Amino acid sequence: MEKENIIYLGLPNPVIREEVKEFTKDLFYSVFDQNYFNKKKHHINDRFLSILNEISPEINYQWADFEDQLSKIKGIVLEDANFIYKNDPAAHSLKEVILAYPGFYAIVIHRISHVLFKNNCIVFSRLMSEFVHSKTGIDIHPGATIGSPFFIDHGTGIVIGETTVIEGNVKIFQGVTLGGNSVRKAHESIKRHPTVRENVTIYANATILGGEIEIGANSTIGANVSIAESIPENSLVIFKSAVQILKKRK
Repeated sequence: MEKENIIYLGLPNPVIREEVKEFTKDLFYSVFDQNYFNKKKHHINDRFLSILNEISPEINYQWADFEDQLSKIKGIVLEDANFIYKNDPAAHSLKEVILAYPGFYAIVIHRISHVLFKNNCIVFSRLMSEFVHSKTGIDIHPGATIGSPFFIDHGTGIVIGETTVIEGNVKIFQGVTLGGNSVRKAHESIKRHPTVRENVTIYANATILGGEIEIGANSTIGANVSIAESIPENSLVIFKSAVQILKKRK
C-alpha cells in the first residue's frame, strides 16, 4: 500500500524544520550584530513570513511588530550575558559568554520564541525551541515566563515547563527540572509548573514539580533535591545522603 503524502493530509512540509533552524540562527546573530541584521533583514523578513504562512496561515502577525520586539530583547539578553559573566568564575570575557555558552544561546532563543508564543504562533515557537533543545540539550518551553537577568550554567538536561514562572536574578544548573505533576489533557489551561521567585539558585539535578509550588526569594535549592511543596523565602534546601567515606586498604 502506498504511503499517504504528508502534504495531502494538510500538514506542513517537514522541510519547514530546516527553514526554522536557519531562521533561528540568523536571529541570534542579528541580535548582536546590527550590520549582519541590516544586510540580511529582507531575507529574514521573507523567511519569517514564509514560515508563518506555511505553519499558521490563519495568524495575522506582522514582521514590523516582531522586529520591534527584537530590539527590546537585545537589551534584556545583554543583561543576561553580564549576569552570567559576573557570576561564573570560568567566564573570561563577555564575548566568551555570548559566543560559547549553550545556556546563554538557549536563553536568547527562548526570549525570541516566547514573543512568538504570546502572539499565538505556537508551532513556530515550538520549532525554534526544539531546534535549541537538539543543539544544547536544554528544553525550555516557549510558553515559560522568565525574568531577567537569568543564568543557566552548563545546562544539559534542564527542563522548564510551559507554565513555569521565573523571576530575575535566578541561576540554575544542569539537570534541573521545573515540571508538572500531572499530564492530564484537562489541565492544559491551568498553571502546572512551579514559580521561582527572585535571587534563587537551583543546583544540579534538583526536581521541582507542580503549579502550586513556589520557591521563595533568596533561597538556595541543593543538588539532587526533589520538591513537591512550597519553600519559604531565605531557605536552604539540601539532600543529605548516606554516603560514607572510607579509607582504602593498602
